[in-house]
Amino acid sequence: MLDPGKPSFTPKKGKPSVVMFVGLQGSGKTTTCTKYAYCHQRKGFKPALVCADTFRAGAFDQLKQNATKAKIPFYGSYMESDPVKIAVEGVERFKKENCDLIIVDTSGRHKQEAALFEEMRQVSEATKPDLVIFVMDSSIGQAAFDQAQAFKQSASVGAVIITKMDGHAKGGGALSAVAATKSPVIFIGTGEHIDEFEVFDVKPFVSRLLGMGDWSGFMDKIHEVVPTDQQPELLQKLSEGSFTLRLMYEQFQNILKMGPIGQVFSMLPGFSAELMPKGHEKESQAKIKRYMTMMDSMTDAELDSTNPKLMTESRIIRIARGSGRPVRDVMDMLEEYKRLAKIWGKMKGLKIPKKGEMSALSRNMNVQHMSKVLPPQMLKQIGGMGGLQSLMKQMGSKEMSGMFGGMGGDR
Repeated sequence: MLDPGKPSFTPKKGKPSVVMFVGLQGSGKTTTCTKYAYCHQRKGFKPALVCADTFRAGAFDQLKQNATKAKIPFYGSYMESDPVKIAVEGVERFKKENCDLIIVDTSGRHKQEAALFEEMRQVSEATKPDLVIFVMDSSIGQAAFDQAQAFKQSASVGAVIITKMDGHAKGGGALSAVAATKSPVIFIGTGEHIDEFEVFDVKPFVSRLLGMGDWSGFMDKIHEVVPTDQQPELLQKLSEGSFTLRLMYEQFQNILKMGPIGQVFSMLPGFSAELMPKGHEKESQAKIKRYMTMMDSMTDAELDSTNPKLMTESRIIRIARGSGRPVRDVMDMLEEYKRLAKIWGKMKGLKIPKKGEMSALSRNMNVQHMSKVLPPQMLKQIGGMGGLQSLMKQMGSKEMSGMFGGMGGDR
């Protein structure tokens, strides 16, 4: 899915290559130019940066600052307002200085702005880049397809770099960008610093995109920690996707029993990050105990219901009084329940393997699940559900278990 079938142009040492960066304003394009240059500098290239962004105030200052820090030569102008002229002068100058990787940073605006695309086309025609890289913010989501396509129509995009992969965004738009530009993702930006830049690796990315934890590890842990007589029931509930307050209570009990909190459920996507942040185990344990005290004041009907509307204001006030906690705390606990129920619900329809049958689980991370997380255009492009099914078969169970097992969840 993330392989458009053709590799992107790769710069060669000693032979001058021109790489042009395009993208929307705010996508992190200027920073990414420097990261790309720095990454190649460390491989023995002699890179240089050209600032052809005359639209954004401060663009040249930013590039100058980044380049100086990374000890990379740069070119730009405070006086000249024609980006084409700057780009041509910069490229010619660095070719004379025997730089083998000349990176041209262009103006970023919004896809609706025809002037941006005209300018981009002119810079591209004048500098004749060997590669055009589309820089995309990972949080752009479903809009990525249209954005990427708009850029592809004006400049022959040959590769994609996804930025800001250190935040909550999982980068689903990458699938759309690949589909729209028919170009591979080559790097991902994982932070502000110049070295927080990784060569794109499809398996951890897909694992992160699907929000999967370390599934095989999670299952092993369930077999290890949950009492044997409770396992079938828990696994049954897990695959049904129904999550009651009672089930949450039982899981909290299991977590507290385990000693180092969160070993099991930290493997479940979404449980660890907010319920038990690293380094805050004591506070997390105290919070879980508070939640359990409030749940002790609930009726069986409340504990066994999957209907959030059952929790009326009068019930919440009664639970708060009964447990000696403020109403706000009861509300927090119910919010936590909704959040965990949502994660739990994602596992609906999952056929849970018996111990030692982990590859079966991988096979069952199936079409239905994938169809929910893929952008609609992408699903259409690979031939709908049928195409997705055959794609999963092609990937094979080994490939899938490699993808979903041992990934350690979100980073």
